Amino acid sequence: MPQRLALLNIVGLTPNLLGDATPNLVDFARRCGGIRSLIPDLPAVTCTVQSSILTGTTPAHHGIVGNGWFDRTQNEVQFWKQSSALVGGERIWDLARKRDPSVTTANLFWWNAMYSTADITVTPRPIYCADGRKLPDVWTNPSNWRDELRSEIGEFPLFHFWGPAADIRSTDWIARATMMTVAKFDPTLTLIYLPHLDYALQKFGPADPRIRSELREIDGVFAALLKFFDDRGIRVSVISEYGISPVAGAVYLNRVLRDAGFLTLRDELGREMLDAGASRAFAVCDHQVAHIYVAHERDRSEVQRILQATAGVEMVLDAQGKHAAGLDHPRAGDLVAISTADRWFAYPWWNDDARAPDFARTVDIHRKPGYDPCELFLDPKIRFAKGRIAWRLFQRKLGMRVLLDVIPLDASLVRGSHGRVEMAHARRPLMMVDDGDNDDLEVRACDVMPFLMRQIFGRDG
Repeated sequence: MPQRLALLNIVGLTPNLLGDATPNLVDFARRCGGIRSLIPDLPAVTCTVQSSILTGTTPAHHGIVGNGWFDRTQNEVQFWKQSSALVGGERIWDLARKRDPSVTTANLFWWNAMYSTADITVTPRPIYCADGRKLPDVWTNPSNWRDELRSEIGEFPLFHFWGPAADIRSTDWIARATMMTVAKFDPTLTLIYLPHLDYALQKFGPADPRIRSELREIDGVFAALLKFFDDRGIRVSVISEYGISPVAGAVYLNRVLRDAGFLTLRDELGREMLDAGASRAFAVCDHQVAHIYVAHERDRSEVQRILQATAGVEMVLDAQGKHAAGLDHPRAGDLVAISTADRWFAYPWWNDDARAPDFARTVDIHRKPGYDPCELFLDPKIRFAKGRIAWRLFQRKLGMRVLLDVIPLDASLVRGSHGRVEMAHARRPLMMVDDGDNDDLEVRACDVMPFLMRQIFGRDG
C-alpha cells in the first residue's frame, strides 16, 4: 500500500538560515539524518525548478524556461501563466498513478496547476474586473472546494501573497487550506508551497537582522504542519527551490540594447512602450537570468559581445551554452544572460522615469515584460503612501478607474535575488527526506522524483 507523503516547498530556505530561529526545522533535519544540497536547473526560478522536480526532466524537455518567455507566435511576452498544459511530459502523480491507480495527489499552490491531472488543486486566481479592480480569489479542483475553503478559513489574502504587504498571512492561509484539504480528501501525495521566506529575503537580503523574525514565523507554520502530518502517519519531506544571494544593484539589459540601437519603442500617450515584436533584440529579465530574443541571426554575435562586456553580466550563453545547461528549448531566448552573484536583471528600458509605462508603478505581474521585485516595496518618495492607497480604493468604489501607483522605480531597494545555479554550498537550496539514507549529498532538481517515489512506494519505488 502506498505511503502517504507531504512535500513542503519552503521557498528560499538554505542551510545557512537554519539555527536558533528555526528550532523545528533544525530538529527535523536531525530526524532526516542531515541535509541534502539541491542543485537547481538554470534558471533557478519558481516555475522552472518546480517543473524539473515534478517531471524529472530539464527545461529542454519540459519547456518551462523561466517564469516568463517571449511567445514568438503572438509576439508578446508571457509571464506567470498558470496552465498545466504548458509543461511538457508527465508529472510525478501521473507516473505514481500508473504504478498504483489508487494514488491521489493534492497540489496546494505549486505553479502551472490549472487543468492538470492532479486530483485536487488549489491555486491563486484573482478576479480581474473590467473597471480595473483586482479581487482576491483561488481556482480549485473540484470547483466547489473553493467555496468550502472560503467558508471555513476566509478569503485567500492575495495582497499578503505578493506586493508591498506580503507577509506570513498568505503562507498561513495555504497551510490551513492544506490541513483542510488533507482532512477532507486524504491524498497519497500532497504538495505544499510556502512562499513567505522568499519575499522577505528578496526585500531585505539574507543577512538583514529582520530575517530572524521571518524565520521564526515560517518555522512556526512548519511546526503546525509537521504535527498535523505526524498525527496522521503521513511522511514529510522538505525542499526549497533556490537560495537567495545578497545583491547590491541591478543591470538594465534593455537600456543597454536600446543604446546600441536594437530596441524598438512606441510612444503611447507620452509614455515609452517596448515593441517586442519589432525589436531587433530585447531582454526578458527574470531575476538573475535573462532570455535575449534576437530577431535576426546575423545580429546574435554582436548582441552577445555587447552584453558580455556589460558590467554585472557574468556570461552570455549561445546555442552551445544553452544545450550544455539543458535550456535549449524553442521558448528560450536566442541568448541567455546570467548576472554576477551580486547583481540582478531589471526589465526597464526607459531612461526618463516620466516616460515609464503607467503599469510600472503598479503591481502588475502579467503586463510587465519582466519580473519586478520592486513590487515588494511602497515608493519611499511618496509621503503617506498608505493614505494614497486608501484614497485610490475609495475612488474605485465610486466607480473611478484609477491606478494604485505606489510602486517605486528604484531597483536599488532590492537586496536579494536568485536564478544562478553556481552558489556557495551554504546558500544552495536544500532537501530533507526522512529515508534513513543520506549517501547522495547533492541532488539535481530533475533527479528528485526517484526520492519521492521511494518515499511513496518504498525502496523499490
